[in-house]
Amino acid sequence: MGKEPFYITTPIYYVNDVPHIGHAYTTIAADVSARYHRMLGQPVIFCTGTDEHGQKIQQAAEKKGLTAQQLADQTVENFRSLWKALDISNDDFIRTTEPRHEKVVRAIFEKLIAQGDVYKGTYEGWYCVPCETYVPEAQMGEGKTCPDCRRPLEKMTEESFFFRMSNYAEPLLRFYEDNPDAILPRTRYNEIVSFIRGGLKDQSISRTTLTWGIPVPGDDRHVFYVWFDALINYLTVCGYPDDEPKWRKFWPVVRHFVGKDIIRFHCIVWPAMLLALGLNPPRQVFSHGWWTVDGEKMSKSKGNVVDPFEMVDLYGQDAFRYFLLREVPFGLDGDFSEN
Repeated sequence: MGKEPFYITTPIYYVNDVPHIGHAYTTIAADVSARYHRMLGQPVIFCTGTDEHGQKIQQAAEKKGLTAQQLADQTVENFRSLWKALDISNDDFIRTTEPRHEKVVRAIFEKLIAQGDVYKGTYEGWYCVPCETYVPEAQMGEGKTCPDCRRPLEKMTEESFFFRMSNYAEPLLRFYEDNPDAILPRTRYNEIVSFIRGGLKDQSISRTTLTWGIPVPGDDRHVFYVWFDALINYLTVCGYPDDEPKWRKFWPVVRHFVGKDIIRFHCIVWPAMLLALGLNPPRQVFSHGWWTVDGEKMSKSKGNVVDPFEMVDLYGQDAFRYFLLREVPFGLDGDFSEN
């Protein structure tokens, strides 16, 4: 009997971000996990990549006088170069602008709409442009601000396609009750289970207010919401739906490494989509903490953003990799200091 296959992923990173310590940390952790499973003789797919659609990228490109694709083509190289500098052993690098990915997104949408799991409606709510997400009023910060990035929210009303996520609350809850290690650390598991028990609303999966995205089949006034498009990358990489031997081999033996700020997308929206497709949710989502620098939150205005390229130049790739993984118990927040 052969060794069990294993599929390890990082999130796909926004191309308008400059790679920083958080990107390096997630990717190094996934790399170490991939190397360990290869040493055990297991077949491994380790994938990282870039998330290239959405309002943020469209706006950033306009400011620079570029098309969104031109901006993506330029900035994707920052990530490719960093993974080379950090000796990351990824087997695949996915870009959401690749034809292979667009094909899978459309195929999944067509399956979901055909079986009645997607419908058209109207969405009204408070929207955070930088985070590309609607924020429920109960979760707003003071002065109608985003609870994650603290920026002002915009009131928006638009026609949208919706995924019937509410139909999958009970099956999802049963899955997590049967698989308590599916979300780690335990504090994140408790957070997600509590959220699901509070009831799930249907999820908006398209936008009419921007043009930079994958067009919705049969209604090109809509493009897919960046999170619907982005999460599907994990199925694209393992060959779904066309390469059946490959995806049946590697799904759902998946470990997603993610930051704690995107855990609801990965532990609620994503597994609900998978259940709708008749697929099992990932075996495990491991959520790590955030890094501060000398006790302060990283910000461009403070000038305290840690540049991983600079750290590799100063200390070497092995020392930097070792420091990040040794310094903090994985799953907790950490503080970076050169002192």
